Amino acid sequence: MLLRVVHQNEYVYAPPVKTAQHMAHLKPAHDAHQRLASHRLRIAPEPEQLREGVDVFGNTRAYFSVQSVHERLEVVADSLVSTTTTPPIDNDISWEDARERMRYQRGSHYDPAAGFAFASTYVPRHERLLEYALSSFTAGRPLVDAARELMHRIHEDFEYVAAATDVGTPALKAFELRQGVCQDFAHVMLGCLRSLGLAARYVSGYLLTEPPPGMPRLVGADASHAWLALYLPRADGAGEWMGLDPTNDRSPGEDYVRLATGRDYADVSPMRGVIQGGANHTLKVAVTVAPVPKFGA
Repeated sequence: MLLRVVHQNEYVYAPPVKTAQHMAHLKPAHDAHQRLASHRLRIAPEPEQLREGVDVFGNTRAYFSVQSVHERLEVVADSLVSTTTTPPIDNDISWEDARERMRYQRGSHYDPAAGFAFASTYVPRHERLLEYALSSFTAGRPLVDAARELMHRIHEDFEYVAAATDVGTPALKAFELRQGVCQDFAHVMLGCLRSLGLAARYVSGYLLTEPPPGMPRLVGADASHAWLALYLPRADGAGEWMGLDPTNDRSPGEDYVRLATGRDYADVSPMRGVIQGGANHTLKVAVTVAPVPKFGA
């Protein structure tokens, strides 16, 4: 499926900003399962410096500097992405075996995915999360089956409420509330899996949403999305990552666009920066995800 993604961030400042340094994760991933056909980043006012780099997780990020006084900053990422269906998972490893392979053992092969089994900024390893997860992770159960049941339980037990949390809400707070948005659903499930000693990473991106029958597609009406990927080790070499979306209780397919991966939201936030001035500001975000023939229809 060929999808066009337009992600617009508009900041309005008061008083004006004198200088600004920003970093953006707005360029979709390009790999064997997702091909980036084109990408353009438009910034106004035009930055004095703009460059790309690759972070430790393999994500492409842009750095830019605006040295002129400005009351408004607009950043628009326009991308064409070719997505594919997710291949079937053929891995029957038990969750206990998967956990053991993430533990350090002297003289054993080190799997880089083990770094995603530790706590991170928003996602702790905690007894309450462990207790919740163990209802699904019974003795000897295949990792894939147990993880899918945990995903389903989170989907059923938690309520999607946009105003309940913000981007800085940690996983334990969202777990206590039993409310939140896709970021919180992903963080809670990550905390459950890591508390078991399993490796899992946060995924930011987009989800194609179709309007109700007979209704037009509204440009800018979509939003960023977040889910997670669980690592499935293999005895004969590198393992594989299985996507899980507890917000929608499903595995990601060709209607998902991956933007970046990290330990949690703190590693892959779409925009962050340091500004001089602009003590008060407002942010408007508009996202459109659509098949290319239908874009703007």
